[in-house]
Amino acid sequence: MSTAHNEDYRILIRSVSEQFEHTEPLPAEETDKIELMTYGSFLKKAGSYYISYKETETIGFAGCTTTIKIAEDGSRVALLRFGKVNTQLVIQRDYRNICYYETEVGPITLGVTGDGIACDLSEPAGGTAKFSYLLDADDPTALINRTTLEIQVEHIN
Repeated sequence: MSTAHNEDYRILIRSVSEQFEHTEPLPAEETDKIELMTYGSFLKKAGSYYISYKETETIGFAGCTTTIKIAEDGSRVALLRFGKVNTQLVIQRDYRNICYYETEVGPITLGVTGDGIACDLSEPAGGTAKFSYLLDADDPTALINRTTLEIQVEHIN
């Protein structure tokens, strides 16, 4: 188990978000794609991988640190953001969690349903993790946002 907390890993995050209304996809222009390359830390501790990095203005969370905790067996992912705004999204396949999401205008609760988790990470090399989840504004029959994240971690030192 590593205890390094420096920024000796390159982290590439690809995100695709699609919006649905009552399970019908909205037009393609409603799809958001983001690719972010940053540096941060990566370690394995107590059966989970931890990927941490400092946010920038790129996606609007400057002043925050994001930690992605992925269970080694791929059963669970936690997206944790601390700093100017705080967020805790817990993703479990085929299970709907109610999670806390803080915005600049105030906190909201979101329903988060895991859609798939694949973990191909190893320490210290890194690797790839991919997961997707459905977000709903506390009403699973209303507007739904499906986000797929692919995270590549590469040791650079």
